[in-house]
Amino acid sequence: MARVAREMVERSGVNVDQLLELLVKNAAAELTTFYYYTILRVNLIGLEGEGIKEIAETARIEDRNHFEALVPRIYELGGKLPADMKEFHDVSACPPASLPKSANDVQALLKVLVEAERCAVRGYTQICNMTAGKDHRTYDLALAILNEEIEHESWFSEFLGEGPSGHFLRRGETSPFVSKFMK
Repeated sequence: MARVAREMVERSGVNVDQLLELLVKNAAAELTTFYYYTILRVNLIGLEGEGIKEIAETARIEDRNHFEALVPRIYELGGKLPADMKEFHDVSACPPASLPKSANDVQALLKVLVEAERCAVRGYTQICNMTAGKDHRTYDLALAILNEEIEHESWFSEFLGEGPSGHFLRRGETSPFVSKFMK
């Protein structure tokens, strides 16, 4: 644990235990979403599904990267991940992005994907609001993840016909905002 880091965050007025709870829950959401997106991506088949597969894969890999970036901050602040994977799954900040009953219904798959991203946007916005001007490192990390989650939501919402987002799929680069935390 980075003792001074935790001390400075506490002195700034952040409830570190509450922050750690949010970070662990969001880390659980990222890892479980990575898992569920694997299943969803495999089921994106056919003419309509193939057009979404690359975007789902980018979001899946970036969610794994988000998990990897969150873990060091959790431990720096004196937190830890649950020792049991089932427990970790069940504390997730977001509901499971489970395969819909009709696995070949691309619109239903898209709704699962966009709702998972919307949950993530809400979660990281909450962390940003809690840490803005108080815990610069956690804020910077949460903001970086938030930027990527907003792009993910935009990609999927466009496929649902909710309007243009102005965002484009990244070619050859994943986690442009979070990559600095992955080194």
